[in-house]
Amino acid sequence: MQAGTDTTQATATLLTGRAVLRLNGRDSRDFLNNLVTSDIEKLQPGEGGFAALLSPQGKILFDFFVTPDGDGLLIDCNAAQAADLAKRLGFYKLRADVRISDESANLAVAVTVEEPPPAQALAFRDPRHPGLGWRVIGPPDELDQIGAEAGGEDIYAARRIALGVPESGVDFAYGDTFPHEANMDWLHGVDFTKGCYIGQEVVSRVEHRGTARKRFVRVGFTGPAPASGAEVKIGDVVIGQMGSSAGNTGLALLRLDRLEGATAPVTVNETTLSVHHDRA
Repeated sequence: MQAGTDTTQATATLLTGRAVLRLNGRDSRDFLNNLVTSDIEKLQPGEGGFAALLSPQGKILFDFFVTPDGDGLLIDCNAAQAADLAKRLGFYKLRADVRISDESANLAVAVTVEEPPPAQALAFRDPRHPGLGWRVIGPPDELDQIGAEAGGEDIYAARRIALGVPESGVDFAYGDTFPHEANMDWLHGVDFTKGCYIGQEVVSRVEHRGTARKRFVRVGFTGPAPASGAEVKIGDVVIGQMGSSAGNTGLALLRLDRLEGATAPVTVNETTLSVHHDRA
């Protein structure tokens, strides 16, 4: 973690860019489990899973959180993708007993670093990293009880960046990134022991061969934050691009093989970067 990045403020934040889908029906768990990277069957009440729906080529089309809700499941997803995700799930449904509905008019999503008080809202530990605290899904008035307000999302983003957790749609584009590149294997978003799912063959091959050439890593810098998407270089050789930044810390998707043995500094424009390979 770099100096100047304060991740201790704003204990509860309403995430205005999230939507909530509901899956109901006796086949809901089995249906979703057969499609995504995580083992949904293992989830118990009060637990949440991080998962992705991939293309057949193994790239991330959608990523989201899943938590049990009674006999069904709630999906916490990117609001800009909610309609497309519901449509894609409906395409795969065929004759399965699954009903898909958008609950975003009644349910919102918040994050809190404190354990939320007992309430009707559903809460689960963010499965990606302990430092990200809890995710809470519930009616807006329930989220008011934990002090969740809009406006703290920059502080939440700073915490996420300091912990080395990339955000889809912010740090990388959907349909363009493999799970290993987005660190989903480190962030508990891939179960390598479950049965088949879309894109599994590619993901398994990368895991077993250890051939993930690119990953998001934390980078430090002084001065103004480099622009997201800016080229990262060693000398004149492009080795990746910047993602989001907060304070003096950012995320960058870099070619790890080109970093090995490099003697020239890693730079973006005129700024020198310090690269941190370790998991936060």
